[in-house]
Amino acid sequence: MFKKLDDTIFVSPQISPEEVQLAATQGITTIINNRPDHEGADQPESKELEALAKSLGLKYKAIPVTHAGFSTLQIDEMVIALSQAEGPILAFCRSGTRSTLLWALAQAKLGVAPAELEAKAETAGYSLTSIRAMLDMLASAK
Repeated sequence: MFKKLDDTIFVSPQISPEEVQLAATQGITTIINNRPDHEGADQPESKELEALAKSLGLKYKAIPVTHAGFSTLQIDEMVIALSQAEGPILAFCRSGTRSTLLWALAQAKLGVAPAELEAKAETAGYSLTSIRAMLDMLASAK
């Protein structure tokens, strides 16, 4: 269920409390929630997942992204979350797409080449086509 983007991060569709426990047993050290609460009737509340993650010794960060798109603040928060992680990260949203896109934007802001990001995303089954212009802009500003 967890799809590997690279050695530092996995992405996933919405996770359950059981999957928080699974993540801990698989060596994940940080969970990043990119899904706003109440987006779907069947999703657990962020605070419930956060409490469970922390009880298992995991770090937890909520950076909700709506379908309206990405803001500079969200990208900056993802950069910080990625840089502060002390081991593998699991980022999730409804399908894993927003998490993948936000990861790619943060990586581009750090100077990673868009073509490298595209290759990693495609290997995990995601496309960065919709944000390619933003990736190019962020990477060239580094």
